[in-house]
Amino acid sequence: MVDPVGDGLDRSLEGAFTRPVPKSAQARMKYLVKQLKGTRAVAQLLGISQRTVERYVKGQLKRPRPELRDRMEREVRKRWQPKVRERAKQRASTTDGLVLSTRARFGFTAAPGTTDDARVRDITQALPPAWADRLFTARDAGASEQQLQHIAAEGLAEMYFRAHNTRAHGLGVEFSDIDRVDIGL
Repeated sequence: MVDPVGDGLDRSLEGAFTRPVPKSAQARMKYLVKQLKGTRAVAQLLGISQRTVERYVKGQLKRPRPELRDRMEREVRKRWQPKVRERAKQRASTTDGLVLSTRARFGFTAAPGTTDDARVRDITQALPPAWADRLFTARDAGASEQQLQHIAAEGLAEMYFRAHNTRAHGLGVEFSDIDRVDIGL
């Protein structure tokens, strides 16, 4: 399942990492065992046997199946450098904000044939810290991708289409058919 805004937020935080994420299956498995404090918890998390986890830790197994490799990578990235990740979130939410770059269909409530008809646009827009805070807070609270897209659309509506609420008051923006979302801190 692809979550463009949620995944974009995760990738933006990964850009703040100060050390590379473990690459080998053995290093990833050792990291997960250390983080979850045991092989049983890792086995349950990844949906494999405890013995298989032990074999990866010892280096007896080296090449996981593609779906297991992807699960391992996702779980390691999710837990990697939590303090660095938290500092990056804090900085974006209080002082720096973030830059949202997207290619998606944007439209407004308007008469057919006007320039307000929905069309695909490439937009790169800096969003102030308040919008970064809303996005990260919602993501941490378990918001759905639909909710994250709604927050991103509100931020783009305010900053890009309504020019920081200096024009086009009350303009509602529809954000759909997302091709890509890149978020930078």
